[in-house]
Amino acid sequence: MNSQATSQLDRAGGHASLAKPRHRNWPILGPLTLLSLIVFVYFAFFFAPEDAEQGQTQRIFYIHVPSAWISFVGFAVVFASSITYLTKRSQKADRLAEASATIGLLFTTVVLVTGMMWGRAIWGVYWTWDPRLTSYLVLWLLYLAYIALRAYIPDPARKARFSAILGIIAFLDVPIVYLSVLWWRTLHPHVFGPGGGGMPGQMLASMFVGLFTFTLVFIYLVRLRLQVGALTDAVEEDQS
Repeated sequence: MNSQATSQLDRAGGHASLAKPRHRNWPILGPLTLLSLIVFVYFAFFFAPEDAEQGQTQRIFYIHVPSAWISFVGFAVVFASSITYLTKRSQKADRLAEASATIGLLFTTVVLVTGMMWGRAIWGVYWTWDPRLTSYLVLWLLYLAYIALRAYIPDPARKARFSAILGIIAFLDVPIVYLSVLWWRTLHPHVFGPGGGGMPGQMLASMFVGLFTFTLVFIYLVRLRLQVGALTDAVEEDQS
């Protein structure tokens, strides 16, 4: 009985020893992210003035644009991590790619939902096959395909290799989405770059607060996803 209990304690200790060293704690990240969210809410819904033409509907912009930014950042991380995995066979890079894709899909979904809400209020329809919207829907489907691929390939090495290849190819849609408003005639507003409209200072400040806040949220959620993955790996390794 004592040896059985000792064996169970050893296994439990193995879980802790396997999971703890994988990630350093960033104790300030959580409180900083929460504080940034509070500041963001103030800037987006109280500090920024009401738009003269779109009214309160325009405030969706402060969620929509930062979420789109993070969706691009997420796929950029997947792209870089995938190259790193294929060249160095780094398991850390593979885990980072998976975590970034998972959180990136979340933000990409937010972009589509807020975009449809804005479209219904301004255009009168939830969806139109506009080049920007269509290319962004393709981005969402690519994120979904990446995660589905990882879920349906049981062998870890093949999963990581095929996922890395898809992650690199899928990133090609990011510049297509961004440049779609320049390449084709589109209803989608163009805020940044050539042809983009100017913004009042308070609106611009609110947008940059949103970009900063959503970047922190992305980092926080990716780290959380990595920690969950590390614990899962530790349990599976201990059981094998």
